[in-house]
Amino acid sequence: MPILGDLYDELLKQPEPEAARIAAALELYVSGSLNVFNHRTNVELSNRLVCFDIKQLGKQLKKLGMLIVQDQVWNRVTVNRAERKSTRYFMDEFHLLLKEEQTAAYSVEIWKRFRKWGGIPTAITQNVKDLLASREVENIFENSDFVLMLNQAAGDRAILAKQLNISPQQMKYVTHTEAGEGLIFYGNVVLPFVDRFPKDTELYRVMTTKPEEVGEA
Repeated sequence: MPILGDLYDELLKQPEPEAARIAAALELYVSGSLNVFNHRTNVELSNRLVCFDIKQLGKQLKKLGMLIVQDQVWNRVTVNRAERKSTRYFMDEFHLLLKEEQTAAYSVEIWKRFRKWGGIPTAITQNVKDLLASREVENIFENSDFVLMLNQAAGDRAILAKQLNISPQQMKYVTHTEAGEGLIFYGNVVLPFVDRFPKDTELYRVMTTKPEEVGEA
């Protein structure tokens, strides 16, 4: 599989000044301090479950990293479609993808086109204000069949009530509620739910993100 350095070397061989300018722009990402993506992956991307973690990327590489991950996911969806397989794509801290114009636009394309290709995207975030501040979020909501809401802060509740046409009676299910309580939106149906997941199970031990419980596990 070619890497960025191979493209850089080929550009240097070209006589056109445009090629030299592109090569100069790539140099930082090929041999400079931002060369983290100029390598072949050591991850088996054909695994049934693949997790991409870009948390430790610096600010300058964060956007590039998000774009590379989105492109990789789209390629996987394309391959799976040819094999008549569905692809589930979960994005945590989704508001970060909507902060950047390019990754936000890519996300909208995913929401609009994935279903036709057998893809099932799911966005997860706690930062509702940041999410709804994006110009692209309306396109994403319009192409979402399923929304699950847990307890919301007062400011977020007001924004969501307007955005999703939630009645005051329904909003009480995401107002000062306990863990595992909230609202499910599925098509035209709004359904309150209470999930008392048993804590004395192996599945709960694996899934919990509470620091005090993770330490015990």
